[in-house]
Amino acid sequence: MLYLTRKIGESVIINDNIEVTVVDIRGKSIKLGFTFPPEASVLRRELYERIQAENKAAAAAASSGDGLMVALGGSAPAPDKSGE
Repeated sequence: MLYLTRKIGESVIINDNIEVTVVDIRGKSIKLGFTFPPEASVLRRELYERIQAENKAAAAAASSGDGLMVALGGSAPAPDKSGE
């Protein structure tokens, strides 16, 4: 991990097309401003992690076969009740 010290109004440039600027500092909170190309994806880490978890769960359901039928507008097969 890279650690930098910046003051209000100072920036860092990432990959020649993303600029991060320190906008404000209040106590332990820092307000950052981002300038980036429209094709860049920017998410808060907690949202990114939730999306990744949901994608993994959807992929697992699809690989079991049940999720695919539901995704196609059908219904999951009924449980086998022959053992009753």
